Amino acid sequence: MTAASARLLRLVALLAARPSWTCGELAARMAVTDRTVRRDITKLRELGYAVESDPGPWGGYRLRPGSRTPPLVLDDEEAIAVAVGLRGAALGGSLGGDQAALSALLKLGQVLPRRVADRLAAMDSALVHIPRPNEPQIAADMLRELAAACHRGERARLAYRDRNGKATVREVDPYRLVHTGRRWYFVARDVARNQWRTFRADRVDRLHPSGRPVELTDPPDPARLVSRSIACRPYPLTVTIRLPLPLDEALRLIPATVGAHRPDGPEATVVDVGGPDADGLARYLIGLATPLRVLSPDSVRQALVRRARDLLADNADNTDDTDDTDNADDTSNTDRADETGPG
Repeated sequence: MTAASARLLRLVALLAARPSWTCGELAARMAVTDRTVRRDITKLRELGYAVESDPGPWGGYRLRPGSRTPPLVLDDEEAIAVAVGLRGAALGGSLGGDQAALSALLKLGQVLPRRVADRLAAMDSALVHIPRPNEPQIAADMLRELAAACHRGERARLAYRDRNGKATVREVDPYRLVHTGRRWYFVARDVARNQWRTFRADRVDRLHPSGRPVELTDPPDPARLVSRSIACRPYPLTVTIRLPLPLDEALRLIPATVGAHRPDGPEATVVDVGGPDADGLARYLIGLATPLRVLSPDSVRQALVRRARDLLADNADNTDDTDDTDNADDTSNTDRADETGPG
């Protein structure tokens, strides 16, 4: 039975490797008779694989595209190539859906033979990922470890460094990994505090599963939790503005990772945005290039008025020697709508 199953997997791999095979070619590659090939083709069809054939002595067999995804059979070099590609997608965001790339990488790592896993580990240690500006570096092994912890559903001990570099060890119940486009966040329940928390994945030093399964009751929306925690991080100053836009349009203008939103009727939204100081927040608000009202504090409102007056004065007279330094500084903030906010 084992030999027959292995032969069927080998046959699927051959059929997937090129558009068409003759019966004789398949028999020669598998070191079996033509009759065995025909029997195996029949068995694959019974299992649900759409294997098409052309009649005649020169007819061939082929898998019909799109009918069903067969088991993926890779040789050593193909497995390493796929793993390296998935690693790059998970770390660099090239596919957009980084969760899918990370999940596929985790599944692949669980089924790789030891010889392939050892080669991949050696290659992993030699590869270097260059992050985007201000993007923290995180090892692929740590991402896989965190993803596996979420999948197992076991309580774990987390060695973590906070934003000030203080090291702590906590008991956590892992739940999800969330990617914001720049950073990975680990969502877990802090057992001692009995609170759902978000942890920067690049600040995790170690994770030790306890082997003790836990049942998570009423888990949060992980994406919403991460967005809220980023938007509400402790900033020196927070401005509250009112946008004459419904909530969905306000979220497109100021992402949930930048501000905390609440509707103010069907056609307006109030948003809290944190920043380093009044002038920095004023620059950010001008860069939004949309009507808005500053509700508080007065320091940001006054800074916004000063900047608006300066812009008006700089552009009031259309001369060639107009100094556009402030104007360029203001417009450069239009691309700052990410989770870092106007800092």
